Amino acid sequence: MALPTEITVHQQSRVLEVAFDDGARFRIPFELMRVYSPSAEVMGHGPGQEVLQTGKRDVLITGLEPVGHYAVRPEFSDGHASGLFTWDYLYKLGSQQDALWRDYEARLAAAGKGRDDPMPVKAGGSCHSH
Repeated sequence: MALPTEITVHQQSRVLEVAFDDGARFRIPFELMRVYSPSAEVMGHGPGQEVLQTGKRDVLITGLEPVGHYAVRPEFSDGHASGLFTWDYLYKLGSQQDALWRDYEARLAAAGKGRDDPMPVKAGGSCHSH
């Protein structure tokens, strides 16, 4: 498993730059991180429950909190802060960006949505008890 040697948040270009100890270096767009956030809010609680994210092109990372020695938890400007990005997951996002973008665009097309469509407003949370 590759470990990060450097993590830099570039607000202007909206990318997270991550260098790994195997020599790999990735510039991962905030939007890609946000739409592939490994949180229950995005991934759902099982296959087929994923929530397609839209309107995230201009999202910023407003904070980046280390979680142990294995992950970071970014806070996004839209309030999303529940995704734990492990080193393996960041490596996957960086190394498979092209395929992930194609998959995202295919899922948008299948849903008849555009990248910049606003997210629907949720009436009550599906993950909370009342």
